[in-house]
Amino acid sequence: MDVTLGMLVGLLAWLAVRYGLSCLYTVDQNERAVKTVFGRVQRVGEAMTAQSALGESLSDDDKPRYNYPQVRVIPPGGPYFKWPWERIYKVSIATQTMNMAHDPEDPTANAHGTVLEAVTKDQLDTGLTGQIRYRVAESNLYAYLFGVKHPISHVMGYFVSVLRERIAGFAAPIGADAARGGEMSAVTGVSINDLRKNLRDLNEHMERECASSAARYGIILDASLITGIDPPGEVETALAAINTAYNQVSSDISLAQALADQKIVQSKRAVEIQTLNAQAEVEPLVALARELGVLRESGPDTLRAYLRNVRVPLFAHARSVVREVKE
Repeated sequence: MDVTLGMLVGLLAWLAVRYGLSCLYTVDQNERAVKTVFGRVQRVGEAMTAQSALGESLSDDDKPRYNYPQVRVIPPGGPYFKWPWERIYKVSIATQTMNMAHDPEDPTANAHGTVLEAVTKDQLDTGLTGQIRYRVAESNLYAYLFGVKHPISHVMGYFVSVLRERIAGFAAPIGADAARGGEMSAVTGVSINDLRKNLRDLNEHMERECASSAARYGIILDASLITGIDPPGEVETALAAINTAYNQVSSDISLAQALADQKIVQSKRAVEIQTLNAQAEVEPLVALARELGVLRESGPDTLRAYLRNVRVPLFAHARSVVREVKE
């Protein structure tokens, strides 16, 4: 009887430890969790990704393909309780950084994940370096946990394909330098130079194109940081010579433009000075005419008296006077 009681107590203690303590769990601050019951994840009613805010980033053709159910997300905290037939999946939502050349399925690819190769529109092989920042989309954990087997591999493949397509067809907008002549246009049309001068636009384009990754794979791309575009050595030497010539031509054009602007300003200033001098000479005559008009309106004798008074100072400076005498 004592043996049977001891076995029963031991069994109860084992069950308490095995299914009591193990049924308690916690969720860290940088984690989110979802629960499955007999293998089926707990969902939020009939809500689907296509009807959520994430669905706006998908095209009409992609919405049926990536239409995942919305799941109930367990927030940080605890301890929480689960039954033995329930399973908890925890996911870190912290932002992570990865080299853009890294291949999760083949670490030796792309020069061991250091340089990503791409071909430009003028058939130049170039190496791209940079990083991407990403994090798990809390609003689409179903896609990350159950929809895709290796989400980060899909995201990197999608990112690389979009990037290579952009590099292959990239054309910089025609600027003021290119509009000045055919020679300048030919220099600025070199794809490597165009890409280097427009790295910011290239990064912004990648962020826009990859905005749907959260709805597709449950991963949000926070930023694309392409930092370097390096062609082969022999091409780099030729580009350096082209850039040197381009800088020299640009310097000469800028100097000529500055001299021309200076001449134009000096000419405008000279015209203004001569105009002011002419106005200064005309103004006394205009004032004198105005005064004579006022005197004439006062009467004919007033104007004669004015002329007589004006002649008196002139007689003081004259050596001889010729006077007409009426007979």
